[in-house]
Amino acid sequence: MKRTSNLPLLGITMGDPGGIGPEICAKALREAGIYSICRPIIIGDAAVMANAVAFSNLDLTLNACRRVMDGRFPAGTLDVLDLGNMPMAELRHKTVTIAQGRAAFAYIDRAITLALAGEIDGTVTGPINKAAINAAGFHYAGHTEIYGEKTGTTDYAMMLADGNFRVTHVSTHVSLREACDRVKKQRVLKVIQLTHETLQGLDIDTPRIAVAGLNPHCGEGGLFGDEDDTEIAPAVAAARSAGLRVEGPLPADTVFSKMRGGMYDAVVVMYHDQGHIPAKLIGFQYDDHTGIWSQMAGVNVTIGLPIVRTSVDHGTAFDKAGEGRANPQSMIEAIKLAAMLSR
Repeated sequence: MKRTSNLPLLGITMGDPGGIGPEICAKALREAGIYSICRPIIIGDAAVMANAVAFSNLDLTLNACRRVMDGRFPAGTLDVLDLGNMPMAELRHKTVTIAQGRAAFAYIDRAITLALAGEIDGTVTGPINKAAINAAGFHYAGHTEIYGEKTGTTDYAMMLADGNFRVTHVSTHVSLREACDRVKKQRVLKVIQLTHETLQGLDIDTPRIAVAGLNPHCGEGGLFGDEDDTEIAPAVAAARSAGLRVEGPLPADTVFSKMRGGMYDAVVVMYHDQGHIPAKLIGFQYDDHTGIWSQMAGVNVTIGLPIVRTSVDHGTAFDKAGEGRANPQSMIEAIKLAAMLSR
């Protein structure tokens, strides 16, 4: 495809049509500043996007495209690669349906295909409903696993980022019991290396990385478990021998405060909630008096892939879908980070 601009071309998947994905895509691309850093095109259904623009009362012109090269990319125009997978008669906000799960998977599949072919420079994903895609016959735990299989990648990891607060996971969507079994030297070392490479891609020349322990007090010399001594510490030693600035294992009850204070550029964590809880405590703010999430910050990045993939750090929010009150902050940040990584 002949390029007419040096700005990265980003494919943004619409997410589950019945969730808030279409709305936050439209709201994010209402921000004129987005068009100064990238050329965004939504991968989804033009009719669903037009519906989201209407119920959100947005002043946007929709340009339905059959090919990426048909995108126009001016601020105020919503370019949509229209796959035509979701008839409006079947759209069900707030509901898990097979049709919507099938459509959501198709958007992801097309985005990956386009990125691997070099037709787009990076991908940003809207929220999907795991029950919906599994009901549609696509048996994946989430986006990360879809991207791993479709790109033929085995060594990948999830990073959550909110400004300078970054966590990378040794394991994610598995039981806590299995997560403990996955704490092995080679996997911990690989995630440290992937984290280092990603931070360098964000213009941090010499990243400072902390590695969280698995057990309370990092096992207290074997009193509370030996994984910290037998698996994590050797991985950290190997990374340091390779010239990386890494410390650990460090107690998880203090390491995140140290990163927030500027001591580290990222923390490698051992399992899903060890990283997600602090990241979302920092990035999300809910007010029970108003019932409003005033802040929905944070970006999910799949690192180690041959293509760029960032995502919102939240779900489909079926409770507010179709109402025009979803917060697009995480989507805006995901687009900005993808633009940086796709330079």
